[in-house]
Amino acid sequence: MAKYEGKPVTINRPVQDVYNSITNLGAYQGLLEQLPAEAKEKVGSVRFTDSSVIIAAAPVGEIQFDVVEKREPELMKLAAANSPVPFEILVHMSADGSNASKVSTELNVEIPAMLRPMIGGKMQEAADKFSELISTFFKV
Repeated sequence: MAKYEGKPVTINRPVQDVYNSITNLGAYQGLLEQLPAEAKEKVGSVRFTDSSVIIAAAPVGEIQFDVVEKREPELMKLAAANSPVPFEILVHMSADGSNASKVSTELNVEIPAMLRPMIGGKMQEAADKFSELISTFFKV
């Protein structure tokens, strides 16, 4: 599996608070709707349910990621339910002092070696965008 790591972000909240917020996926739909138009455009076409994230990914259509593992307060793992290839998103959280947290995302996807040069850049961009999305929600 190819691994793409998003840029780590710092969130000025204790790690337990960050974990509780990140794993409460259903709350993000309301936050998404409150974002300014410019921020929504950066986020792209994303929807949230209590247990999944649904992303419009041209040209394959919508990909639904379901929560498959939680390890409090350090990890949430989502796996694609309807992807043409095995695909996971991991959200890693760790304390950065007593009142701040580091959050990083990781995308693991099964891409044939010959396609990695064509797709790798887009996957790295997606990993970075997912980290940015998490950071954006903590600024709302």
